[in-house]
Amino acid sequence: MSFTVPGSPLKLDSPLQIEVIDCVRGVVSPILANLFMHYTFDLWMARTHRDLPWCRYADDGLVHCRTEQEAEALKAELHDRLMECHLEMHPTKTKIVYCRDEKRRGKYPNVKFDFLGYCFRPRLVKRTRDGILFCGFNPAVSPAALKSMRAKIRELCIRRRSDWSLADIAHRINPLLRGWINYYGRYAPSALAPLLRYVNLTLLAWAMRKFKRFRAHKVRASRFLQKLSQRCAKLFVHWQLGMTGVFA
Repeated sequence: MSFTVPGSPLKLDSPLQIEVIDCVRGVVSPILANLFMHYTFDLWMARTHRDLPWCRYADDGLVHCRTEQEAEALKAELHDRLMECHLEMHPTKTKIVYCRDEKRRGKYPNVKFDFLGYCFRPRLVKRTRDGILFCGFNPAVSPAALKSMRAKIRELCIRRRSDWSLADIAHRINPLLRGWINYYGRYAPSALAPLLRYVNLTLLAWAMRKFKRFRAHKVRASRFLQKLSQRCAKLFVHWQLGMTGVFA
């Protein structure tokens, strides 16, 4: 939500996390929840607050307001509206967030929020037309999303699968990496670097376990994978992008 206070223009965004209370958990539950939220939230916002931009995906939503008072009033109205429909706002995720950037330099307790796997917060960005660095309020993959992706890689148990070849690993991991890079790489792709380095470290651990000549020889294994990433760059999706860190 956006707001302005006297003497200092401030902008806030308020992600609204809403829980469906009486919806049966099952295959049809997401459909029922979405239909219910369309009536409870979407149509209500379109009818009562046509001038406020908003978005919603499943039970997560954002509403932008112009003033702090407007944001607080809408939050109270929305609370009452959801209670009428036997819903409630998430107690910790529902908050007003100040979108601090180059033009909005005021102080506020909350200056970031997560939405659909992205973390929106003040970031140093480069202006395209002249290359000047400035502070913007921009999205990048969230720490929670990075943690979830690393957990997904660990679930494959690649480090212990000495019976797999690199082609086998690529067959299993490339669809995941391609999807993550296409989605999270849309904004601030460099924020994916920790994940891609983690993949390379996993490959390094796999090589040291699979090949006897590399056991207890991390540097030798790194050089082997570095040369391989240059010779067979198309083997892994992130190698094609030049992400060969840890090996160099």
